[in-house]
Order: sequence, then structure tokens, then C-alpha cells
Amino acid sequence: MLTAKETRESFKAFFASKDHQIVPSAPMVVKGDPTLMFTNAGMNQFKDIILGNVPRKSPRVADSQKCLRVSGKHNDLEEVGHDTYHHTMFEMLGNWSFGDYFKKEAINWAWEYLVDVLKLNPERLYATVFEGSPAEGLERDNEAAGYWEQYLPKDHIINGNKHDNFWEMGDTGPCGPCSEIHIDLRPEEERKVLPGQDMVNKDHPQVIEIWNLVFMQFNRKADASLEPLPAKVIDTGMGFERLCMALQGKTSNYDTDVFQPIIKVVAGMAGTVYGNNKEQDVAMRVIADHIRTIAFAITDGQLPSNAKAGYVIRRILRRAVRYGYTFLGRREAFMYKLLPVLIETMGDAYPELIAQKTLIEKVIKEEEESFLRTLETGIRLLDKKMEDTKATGTNVLNGVDAFTLYDTYGFPLDLTELILRENGMEVNIDEFNAEMQKQKERARNAAAIETGDWITLKEGESKFVGYDLFECEAEILRYRQIKQKNKTLYQIVLDQTPFYAEMGGQVGDTGWLISDDEMIEIIDTKRENNLPVHLIVKLPNDVTATFTAKINEKKRVQCECNHSATHLLHEALREVLGTHVEQKGSYVSPQSLRFDFSHFQKVTDEELRKVERLVSEKIRANYPLEEHRNMPIADAKAMGAMALFGEKYGDEVRVVKYGSSVELCGGTHIPATGMIGSLRIIGESSIAAGVRRIEAVTAEGAEDYVYAQQDLLNEVRALFNNMPNISLAIRKSIEENSDMKKQLDNYIKEKAAGLKKDIVAKAIERNGVKLMTFIGKGNPDAMKDVAFQIKSETEGSFLFVAGIVDDAKCTLMVMLSDDLVVDGLNAGKMVKDAAKHIQGGGGGQPHFATAGGKNLNGLSIAVNTVIEAAGLM
Repeated sequence: MLTAKETRESFKAFFASKDHQIVPSAPMVVKGDPTLMFTNAGMNQFKDIILGNVPRKSPRVADSQKCLRVSGKHNDLEEVGHDTYHHTMFEMLGNWSFGDYFKKEAINWAWEYLVDVLKLNPERLYATVFEGSPAEGLERDNEAAGYWEQYLPKDHIINGNKHDNFWEMGDTGPCGPCSEIHIDLRPEEERKVLPGQDMVNKDHPQVIEIWNLVFMQFNRKADASLEPLPAKVIDTGMGFERLCMALQGKTSNYDTDVFQPIIKVVAGMAGTVYGNNKEQDVAMRVIADHIRTIAFAITDGQLPSNAKAGYVIRRILRRAVRYGYTFLGRREAFMYKLLPVLIETMGDAYPELIAQKTLIEKVIKEEEESFLRTLETGIRLLDKKMEDTKATGTNVLNGVDAFTLYDTYGFPLDLTELILRENGMEVNIDEFNAEMQKQKERARNAAAIETGDWITLKEGESKFVGYDLFECEAEILRYRQIKQKNKTLYQIVLDQTPFYAEMGGQVGDTGWLISDDEMIEIIDTKRENNLPVHLIVKLPNDVTATFTAKINEKKRVQCECNHSATHLLHEALREVLGTHVEQKGSYVSPQSLRFDFSHFQKVTDEELRKVERLVSEKIRANYPLEEHRNMPIADAKAMGAMALFGEKYGDEVRVVKYGSSVELCGGTHIPATGMIGSLRIIGESSIAAGVRRIEAVTAEGAEDYVYAQQDLLNEVRALFNNMPNISLAIRKSIEENSDMKKQLDNYIKEKAAGLKKDIVAKAIERNGVKLMTFIGKGNPDAMKDVAFQIKSETEGSFLFVAGIVDDAKCTLMVMLSDDLVVDGLNAGKMVKDAAKHIQGGGGGQPHFATAGGKNLNGLSIAVNTVIEAAGLM
């Protein structure tokens, strides 16, 4: 029986023997593609080749690709852990042909690998082929069916509909029929009763698809029509975890050696055994799946956060923590402790896990601890919501309240439902779903972009000349119209361009497209499927003209100063803090720079000053730019250039060197470091466990920053009569202010004590309750102290209500004795009802509450409303 490690290597070895180049997995987190957050299929890293935007380097490739499917079209998250074969992160084994072989070879080699190499039983294999679509003029894929008939009986070749057997990259783009390979893993007695062909694509957990062979031969246009692709593509994807299940004789992916080592560790932590309890088994499967996703995402540079891809990773982590909390009794952080066993199972194939172990552990541990605190907060809030709901005579929690818990506090709906069931309650799920739909609509409307077809004016590839030129002659290769937020814009691709397209943290260039009779402003430059796409508000009068493409030189140079400074900053940080420092992200604009790096504690002011001084030395040294384009990556690493985790590098790279600073970088840079002028760090902060952020400015930005600081200092000096030792003057002022504050506090306490005495002396008794009131000018904070003193010193039943005037605002305050609260009075409800008279609102606890308002004339009425509500009028 092959192990998971042996299976992965056997696949690569087989296709290497078929003259395929074996390439490494691309990062699971996608960078530089606005249409995709995560790699969700093996073909993602080859999309530019498939679209024809970049030339192929090898006609045949194969790999094992890390994939993640949790959002959008491919959303398997809610099934994960509950069934035997859905996962968030999974590995996709695949082989590709770019204009080389097609259906015959793809089918022959798939059969050879599965049956001859892996020895899978051919009687248990089934193939599906596209049944055709008369509406689109597409016939049945008889070609693929014919090849399958060499190996399979006709009743094992099944027609599939467009949904299952016609693959499309998106609404537009390359597409074509596909042929899925399914395997029937049911016991023989079940197979005799119901044949496998009747179970294919019926969601049976033991009759599953293991390999999909996609035959890309069409291009889908914006009007939904199809045109043949100039170069046909083979794209196959085989689920590694499912293949291991079939080879190891299991009926669940989670029973293979891909997951079992992790599950056994989780079970040991929880003091249980996998297989004894259904709910606990689900929890252990969820955790075993999710720890892989989280660890690889962090390794590839995506930290948990509240936005976009970071939010997806945070949600997955919290889902795992929640299952551990609810079903395994995990009240403390535990997932970070699973990293050693994950490395043991996958570290050989993915050594980045080993290199990033400390960072991954720290990030996961901090996230776990934070969410566990959130869970405790959410439970307290839910307890209050349940209490309020029951008080209204119903056992159905408002769906809006459940959504607020979910959306604002990150409290999962399923946990809300579980706690409600334990208390004999339920949630109005329709109201919850309605709120969720509103949120989705808001997000969809904000991100909606209508994109037209590319209109091609001439064939050719776009060439970037911006490393050497600020302007050049250019012609438009293609253009298209887009609509975003009710604005009509245009995207154009030039045959050559000096405009840098946003990538690697550096923002895109702006500038102009100039002809004899007009000047078109280019407002941004983005990279889409490796194409530099220029964004303009209007099309030129003559799109076939020859233009001068000219960037905004001042903004570009400012951007280059900041970008080159990040290289010097990176090196200086490693010198001052240690070689564990590694870049984790950056943002470079004309105005400033942002640099994220791995480090496990706050950078001290002294260390920041050392970093600034080191960078300044490198700037004054005026190191010239040493640039090496198209350098083999092995040579670049030999020079000392670091390859960053989470980045995808080709066989050839660009190296940027300033003195001893050597970086792999595709961005634009200044000719020599002296042009940076100076660097000033304006902020240092934590953005995640083990990751710090430095914000800085350079060149004119640094000068403006220093001038602003000088102006501020001069203003402060002026406030202290331009005393020469300003820090001494400020210290003296603080001390004097502290003394005066103490005196004032004592005065207020004396005043409050007298006021309290007066209020108590004027108390009247009604229905066995002492009624104490105050209406007049005062300080709300001081009156709050009075209220609590009254509570601690008054025996028996009492109601204290105050109407306080403070400048143009007023405050209503209510304090109740404990016995009145027990009898049903609620200070929070009383002030809320009375606050309408002062045109305000408020609330609080049952025994004490306040409300603020602006209608001073209604204060007396508000006080009387409270008294009346207490039955003491």
C-alpha cells in the first residue's frame, strides 16, 4: 500500500517519464490577480499561458498544487468535517499541455497511471463525457468517448450534462468539454445490487470523482458565443486526498495517513478516541482539515484579518476553534500545538512549513486566544438577549440580534442555535438569512464590474520598457469598456509601455497618452492576467493612432525613492534585530512606504533610531543601482538574494542590488541611493502575532515630515512663552496641573458629600419607598458617585432620580434599591422611556441607568415620568 508521500512522488515521476517538466506548487494565496483570492485549481498558475498573455516555457508540465476552496463558486466550507471527502485546503495533482498533446494522450496516460502504475481495479472505474448542447451547437464529445472505449465497456462511459462536463474558467475566457474519472469504492454486495453507473454524480460518499480531464478548445466571449482557441490546452486535476483513500482501501479521506496522524494528536489532547462519538469525530475532522489551511495560508503570506482573504482565513480558524470549544472541551488555545505533526506529515513536500514554524505557531496562538475571549463575550451577550427575549413572552430570538452577534462579534450562528436549544429556544432563521442577504448584496454591489469583450486592433504582446524609459511611442493592441459603480471607463493594452502596472506592493503609474490632437489621462495601471492594463476615462478619437505614452515622472520618482528605501530598510532591520527578520508585505506609493516584517516583540525607540541611522548611511553612500535582468534564480540566490515565502518565482528573475542589499524584485528603482535624500520612520506597530509594521517617508515626504514636526514644536514653544528648555516647562506645567486636579477633586468630593446629605435629608417616603430627587446644574460624573453612595448607605427600598444640567446638555439618572429590581422595576427601561422628553436616549443596568439629551425644558417632565413609572406619584 502506497503512503501519501509515495503517491505524490509516483505521480510526478510518471509524468516526468512522459517528458513533462515538474514544477513546484504556486502559493495558495494569490497575489496580482484581482479576480482571485486563493488558488482554487491547479490551472491558476498557468492562466496567463492559457490566455495567451505570456509565452509557454514548456509545452508539458505537471505538479502537485496547494488549493483552497471556501468562497465564491467553489464553497465547500460547511460540508468540511461532516462528510468524508470535502476539504478547505487540498492538493491537486495535475498535468498540462499547452498546444501540444490533446485528448488521446491525456486519456491514455490517465488510464496507464491509474491502472498499470497504481493497480486500481479497472472494473471499479467509470468515465463521463460531455453529452453535448444543441442550444450552443455542441455535439456529444464522441472523440473522448472513442478513446475511452479502448479501456472501458460502454456502460462505464456515461454522458454528463453541461454543469458536470463542460468546464469554464469564468463567465468569459477559455472553456471546453471535460471527462471525469469516477471510482466505485462500495463493497461488492452493494455493487451487485446497484451498479456503479447509476451512482455516478449522485453524491454517494464511496462513488466519487478522482480525476477531471479538461479539454480546453473554445473561448467564451462576453455575448456568450464560443470561438475556437488557437492553441488547445489539456488541464487535468486529480484530488490527492481522494486518490490516497482509494489506494489505501479506506472509505473516508480522513481515515488515510494524510489526516490520521493529526486526528490522533487532537484526540489525545481531548482525552477521547476517534470513532467513538459522532459529534466529536466531526470536530476532529474539522480541526485536522483546517489546521492545514491556516498553516499554509500564513506560510504563503496571508495573515488572519478582518478584510478579504485575511477574513476567510480568520473565519476558518475560528470555525476550528469553535468545534474544539463546543465538542472537545477546549477552553484554551490548542491548534498551534498541532504544527509539529503537520510538519511531520507534509514538511518533506513543503519545506516552507519548517522554515516558518515559529511564525505560524505565534499567529495561530494569538488568534485562538483572541477568539476564545470573543466566545466568552458572545455568550454573555447572548445570555442577555435570551433574558430580554423571554421577558417579552416568546422563545424565538430575533434574527437581527443573531446576525449582530455573528457579524459584529464573530459569534457563529450554529453556536447561537446550540445555546438556544439548550435553553428551550430557537432563532428566527428567516430574519437572520434576510440580514445576511442584505450584507451580500451590499458587498456585491460595491464590487460589481461589468466587463465587455476585448476589441483587438492588432496582434502582439505588450512589452514593458519602464525600467529604462519614462515615455515611448505606443499603439493600442486592444481595448474594452468596463462599468464600475455607474461609471464607464476603458481599459487599454499598449504594444509597449513605460507604465508600471501595480504589483509587489508598488502602486501603478499614472500619466498620459498623447497624440497630435489630444491628451488622454491614464488614471491607473493594473496587472490583469500578467497584462499591463491602463485605465482611462475616455477613448482616444482615433484608437489606431500612434501615441506617446508618458508617465507622471514626479510621482514615479517619488515612488521609486520609497521602493528603494524598503530594500535598505529590510537590510537594516536584519542587521539591528537579527536575521530572523523577513519581509511579510509592503506598500509603496509616491507619498509613503509601509513595510511588514517578521519579529516577535515591539521594536524599541533605540532600535528604530539605529535602523534609521543605518539607512541614512546607505543613502549617503550613494550606492548605484546594480540591476540584473533575466538572471537564473540559482545564480540570484548565490548572490545572496532572498526568495520570500509566498511568492512565485520563475526560472529567471530580476535582481536589484544597492551595496550589500540584494533583493529579488520586479519594481522600479532609483539610479542611486543618494536620490532618496533621507528616511524618517513615522510609525511602528503590530499587525499580527509575530508581524510588525513600519511606516516611513523619504525624499520630499521626509522633508515635509520634519518641517511639520518643527512647526509643531514652535507652536508648543509659543504656548510656553518660547522658553529655551521646553521639556522642563511642560513637565512643570503637568505637575502644577496635577496638583490643581487633586485640589479640584477634593473640592468636588466635598461638594458631592454636601449634596448627598441635602438630597437624603429631603427624601420623602411613599408606599414604603424613600423617594430622593435632584434637578439642577451639576457634573454627571460627580452625581454618579452620589448615586452609588446613596445605594451603599441607604437601608430599605429607595428610588433616586436626578435631572442634571451641564452646559447645553442634560442627563437623566436613575438608581434603584435591589428589592425594587427584584419586584420588577428596571432602571434601564425607565430612563429609556423617559428620555424622549429630553430628546435623547440611553439605558443601563436594571439597578442603575442614565440617558443624555438636549431638551433642557423637558428635564422635569422626564424626572416625573420615572417617578410615575415607579408608582410613586
